[in-house]
Amino acid sequence: MPDTSDRIEVRNVTSPHHVTRVDRAKYQAMRHALMTVLPDTPPGMTVAEAQTALLPHLDAALFPGGAKAGWWMKCVQLDLEARSILARGPKSPVRLFRTGSAA
Repeated sequence: MPDTSDRIEVRNVTSPHHVTRVDRAKYQAMRHALMTVLPDTPPGMTVAEAQTALLPHLDAALFPGGAKAGWWMKCVQLDLEARSILARGPKSPVRLFRTGSAA
């Protein structure tokens, strides 16, 4: 049986019963960066603002030159929304903020 300790299960707020396994180190690095930059009150930051703000907080070895940061941010965002750790503001464009749950 393969070693899965380097993988982590993620959920998706738009597909609540679907679970995927992704690279643990990249997930945790992106989660830390995203939680560092997002405010804890609405209306929050737009996705584009958050992505720009988190780039300096990413490990260059995991995300050289910001490579794949957009995909990983969306993966972590949807997982944290499914876990009620992040929320979206009520209006367009999508704005994200922390809920205060640190689960």
